[in-house]
Amino acid sequence: MSGLSLDAVGLAAGVTFVLGIVGAAVVLAAARRRVVVAAAGAPLVVVLSLAAGVWASSRAMFLDPGDSTTMLLVLAAAVPVALGVGLVIAVRVHSLNRAAARSEMERLREQEVEAQRRELVTWVSHDLRTPLAGMRAIAEALEDGLVADPTAYLHRLRADIDRMDAMVDDLLALSRLQSPELRLRRDAVSLTDLVSDAVAAAQPLADEAGVTVDGVTESVTAVVDAREVGRAVGNLLVNAIRHTPRGGRVEVGVHGRREPGQQSQRAVVTVADGCGGIPEDQLARVFETGWRGSDARTPDAGGAGLGLAIVRGVADAHAGSVHVENAGPGCRFTLQLPAG
Repeated sequence: MSGLSLDAVGLAAGVTFVLGIVGAAVVLAAARRRVVVAAAGAPLVVVLSLAAGVWASSRAMFLDPGDSTTMLLVLAAAVPVALGVGLVIAVRVHSLNRAAARSEMERLREQEVEAQRRELVTWVSHDLRTPLAGMRAIAEALEDGLVADPTAYLHRLRADIDRMDAMVDDLLALSRLQSPELRLRRDAVSLTDLVSDAVAAAQPLADEAGVTVDGVTESVTAVVDAREVGRAVGNLLVNAIRHTPRGGRVEVGVHGRREPGQQSQRAVVTVADGCGGIPEDQLARVFETGWRGSDARTPDAGGAGLGLAIVRGVADAHAGSVHVENAGPGCRFTLQLPAG
């Protein structure tokens, strides 16, 4: 091989190397922002670096301009191939990134659920001791014949049994809502009638507590699982009644709402109580499993602090939302669901 040929090869290699390094730097810079763009551009950098090297060597060898142009056109024909390969790689990278993101979200969700389950076990284990201790004491007193009139003791025993039954019912409901195999029975139902039924069911508790329950409702249809949403609304009502002082009011509202930028309408249920408000630093924790905030928010006949966690579970299962804010003499809970 002549000296001129060696010089041309060296020049081609040098130009290709320098442009390849520059292109690699550009690809790495692009990868910091968008990996997909970098993946699509990498094959193109190889082809362009090679084309520049060939062009430089052809000029160094004093080839006919027509021959040089022909060589460049041959290399240019590889550009669409490089772009196609780059796009295939980019699509694959994008797919892998999405799969990795989903996997990470699932892992974080599993960690969150596991943490909630551990917290749940702690809360329930603590709360079950109280009725169990009372039931044991009553059973021992009856067994030893220390009770002349067992009527009052049997009444207490029945109350503790009802309390434990409510805890177990809430546990099963929360477990079902957190299950990945949850299947909702969605139907177009009158949310207004559903809320009215929940209010009627909670009325005896309101009468006993000396709390007035009223409100304004519109005729709204929602595509929901009536049983689950009925449970959620009932939990909101019971929570509001228990934390409103005697002589206070609980206001219930049902209406349709269309948020800015949303195509579909939302069915909205609001429940406002007179609890006196929740500290701002506690608002974000209201729907956590076992949350109570303070002894003042722990009803004597309450469960394991699962009612509001169930409400959030129902909202999430319906692709809806629930939030709370301090308003007026207490709090206002807002449950949003897909409208019919």
